[in-house]
Amino acid sequence: MVEKKLTDYTIEDVSGLFLDTVDAVIVVDSTIDMYKAVVRKGIFESFLEETGSYHDLILDLWFHFNDSNEKVAGEYQIFADNTGVFKDKYSRRLKLYLEDESEPHLVQLTVYPFEKEAKYIFVLDEFKDNESLQESLTAKKINTIQSSYLFSMYIDLVADTTSSINVTEISDDVVNYNLKYSDWRMMIVNMIWPEDQEQFLRRTDPEYLKKNFTPGRTSSYDCMMRNLEGNFIWVKLIFSRAQTYNDDDYRFVFMVQDIHDTSMELLSTLQKYEEKAIKDPLTGVFNHGEVETQLNNALALRQKSEDPISVMILDLDKFKAVNDNYGHSAGDLTLKNFAKIMQDVATAEKAQVGRWGGEEFVIICRDKNAEAAKEMAEILRKKVEEYLFPEICHITCSVGVTELKADDTFEEVFNRMDKAMYASKHNGRNMVTLL
Repeated sequence: MVEKKLTDYTIEDVSGLFLDTVDAVIVVDSTIDMYKAVVRKGIFESFLEETGSYHDLILDLWFHFNDSNEKVAGEYQIFADNTGVFKDKYSRRLKLYLEDESEPHLVQLTVYPFEKEAKYIFVLDEFKDNESLQESLTAKKINTIQSSYLFSMYIDLVADTTSSINVTEISDDVVNYNLKYSDWRMMIVNMIWPEDQEQFLRRTDPEYLKKNFTPGRTSSYDCMMRNLEGNFIWVKLIFSRAQTYNDDDYRFVFMVQDIHDTSMELLSTLQKYEEKAIKDPLTGVFNHGEVETQLNNALALRQKSEDPISVMILDLDKFKAVNDNYGHSAGDLTLKNFAKIMQDVATAEKAQVGRWGGEEFVIICRDKNAEAAKEMAEILRKKVEEYLFPEICHITCSVGVTELKADDTFEEVFNRMDKAMYASKHNGRNMVTLL
């Protein structure tokens, strides 16, 4: 274009300069889900097709992770149609990744809506200077500080609106969404762990929030939620009512914090303590207290169901002689191996093993009637008889078996199987008795 004085420039000159300078201009008609790229330069020659789906364009521009071109999980892509609605001029910076490129391109996007129509002009320009890139890196450092917060937004319950939505993993900036709070709530519930969904709906209900939050109050609770990669993680959902002096002003800040690593570490610690509380330290099977608990649970289940449940008690024959002749360390080793034999068989049969005390062990067999439990007991008895125990070579066991009745008490069941076990002892040991 020929150089002119400033006062001589016309709108046509400016339009020409603009089209010479800008990297991409896209015309959008959201009513038919279509766009047309009228200008494509530089990276946009490969990033944009001449025409295409507006929905897909929104996915390409917004719905990838902030630090890669990897798309977010499909469940979250349902928000794309809400993201592409603009009622006024809109501008923000984006990171775009071209195929087979690991470094992003920093792009400025400006949207100009048509008046009273769901049509828009998108203007995109790539920043190539170091100053713009440095600003992006600074923003990334600031974002790292807030990296545990995955999501935040502002809510107005009276107007039923959401605003200032920020999805940290998608963008450092606030993303434009056109969503009612009531719609957002019913969409996001599908990202919550099924067992937590009822609580989520209750705690996010507008009437619940109005009733339970005074101005300035903050509350949170933990649940599992699907992340942008499609995996369920532990998060903390935080609601904070804005501090105002109007009791009828129900505005809230909502945030989602990633607490997965901390929660998993805590759950692992709790599991270790739980195992210590219910496991026998020598053999690793249930301890006496947990055997009682599981047997009482089995009795309660039997009272509600016709499904059979049987129990058995196993006692090593002449075990005192092992301790007397070989020492207590050999005795402990024998008990460990005896418990392992029972545990191996019980695991395959979906039964539970516990140490009642000394050399006596109890096995609870769900879904087994008396005859099936007796067959399992015979398998165990034979395995013990044939097993070559370290230091002592061979030892046998006596077993008592009984099936739970719907009206049984704990004492009745235990006395019956104990009596059956002593019958095995009295009749020569190394045998199974059913009562």
